[in-house]
Amino acid sequence: MQINEEIRDAQVRVISDSGDQLGIMSGKEAMNVALEKGLDLVKISPNAEPPVCKIMDYGKYKFELAKREKENRKNQKVVNTKEIQLSPSIDTNDFNTKCNHAVKFLKNGDKVKVSVRFRGREISHSEIGEALLLRFAEYVKEVGNMDKAPKLEGRNMTMFLSPIA
Repeated sequence: MQINEEIRDAQVRVISDSGDQLGIMSGKEAMNVALEKGLDLVKISPNAEPPVCKIMDYGKYKFELAKREKENRKNQKVVNTKEIQLSPSIDTNDFNTKCNHAVKFLKNGDKVKVSVRFRGREISHSEIGEALLLRFAEYVKEVGNMDKAPKLEGRNMTMFLSPIA
């Protein structure tokens, strides 16, 4: 944003600090009006014809802008992706433990990437891994739903789960 002496336009449309239109005047006149009020002249719309300038307290304006930006950052929710790895020959209790971890992650609002790693000749029975992932999705369906269906990528089959809003 251009302020005070940085504004070198011949004609500018001026808006007062209270929001009233003061009309079109030269840059020097607008600067003098701002100085009389003890405020700054700020170009708020440089692409308009003629450019629009507003008389305001620039320091206060920057402070308000920073405050608003900080508030918006505070309200943002960062979604993490947690990963759970399984093997095709996982036992029942281990499977239940992994499912419970996924339920905990989904309740916290995180996405979960579930992957099955195939070793050696296990890759020839990829349908076992797909059935395992579908069973996993069925187990956590009350707190999460499937974003991406199981997909084989190299030696890994992956599936993504997201929390139910």
